Amino acid sequence: MTRDRNRDFDAIILGAGAAGLMCAIAAGRRGRRVALLERNAEVGEKIRISGGGRCNFTNVHASPENYVSQNHRFCTSALSRYTPADFIAMLEKHRITYHEKKLGQLFCDTTARDIIQMLTSECRFTGVTLHTRCDVESITKEEVFTVTSNQGVWNAPSLVVATGGLSIPKLGATDLGYRVARQFGLNVIAPEAALVPLRFSSEDLARYDGLSGVSFDALVSCRDVSFRENVLFTHRGLSGPAILQISSYWKPSDALTIDMSPSIRLDEHLLALKRKGSKAEAGTIVGELLPRRLAQRWSTLHGWSGPVNQERDTALLEAAKAVHAWRITPSGTEGFAKAEVTRGGVDTAELSPKTMESKRVPGLYFIGEVVDVTGWLGGYNFQWAWASGHAAGLAV
Repeated sequence: MTRDRNRDFDAIILGAGAAGLMCAIAAGRRGRRVALLERNAEVGEKIRISGGGRCNFTNVHASPENYVSQNHRFCTSALSRYTPADFIAMLEKHRITYHEKKLGQLFCDTTARDIIQMLTSECRFTGVTLHTRCDVESITKEEVFTVTSNQGVWNAPSLVVATGGLSIPKLGATDLGYRVARQFGLNVIAPEAALVPLRFSSEDLARYDGLSGVSFDALVSCRDVSFRENVLFTHRGLSGPAILQISSYWKPSDALTIDMSPSIRLDEHLLALKRKGSKAEAGTIVGELLPRRLAQRWSTLHGWSGPVNQERDTALLEAAKAVHAWRITPSGTEGFAKAEVTRGGVDTAELSPKTMESKRVPGLYFIGEVVDVTGWLGGYNFQWAWASGHAAGLAV
């Protein structure tokens, strides 16, 4: 069959999300002919909705310690060669203003669409050919990769898979990236929902019924990892930043330990009040530290009714333990529909940490969320997208 030379490129990139767009820009700047294929009608859909529409585009503290992977050092090379400062420089070149919200999280001052427009503008400037509403039908490799789609056939010696994970299926998430990896013999770590709310068991759902909407500062721990941020009761379980963070480490049957008063030691406080002869009830005292509805529920569940000056020390210590070490075993997660990212993916042992290229299949690259690298909440996953996309873009 005669090949259409107009469809011959140096690199084909599947997926025009954060990683794919950055890869296209980096490759285009090197003079590579790039075809960027996106199945959605618009590019950068996750960018558009992130950060409440303002895009938490990076975190100034990004380092390998902020990522979950079977090889947590894999991301070191890419992150060190494309830093938050590098992405900020691109924003400033395009006169996009931004601010730090908290904990190093950077957001656009106006809208996430500014980021998308910046990236598409850079793609146009470097001559990237973009095709949206493009559904991949098959991929083969002989001398080069051949991608067949509903819009025709493309050929290139380099194929970059930037198709993302399974999170937020309403934005068009599919398992294409994992299928491509398996087609070419690469190992895939089972994908799981991450940065996701956790669900109560039916028993706990009844136990904590009526607390939906209550939020409190907490230190949440699981598997020797802890995060201190807000926890939020929902109609089905627990959410909030601390829960989303710990969900990336949580496994089924794991218990969480939640300190609901991380700033004030309740045991010391209660014993000191007892020595002073206080007649206040433990529930009243806890109500000064926790939201009223939560304190009332804890008082009812744990039988805090008498004044502290009449309680045994052991009873007061038990009351403090109920606040500082609440043990809860979630029944599961809210799944990919509510997950911000996907944990697992293409095994990093299969890839070069410098270029993201497959060790088994020359010219085949995997970047972004499809790889077994999952960042913390707060801009870290976007930084991985920029860094891994840039690394592959310098190599294709």
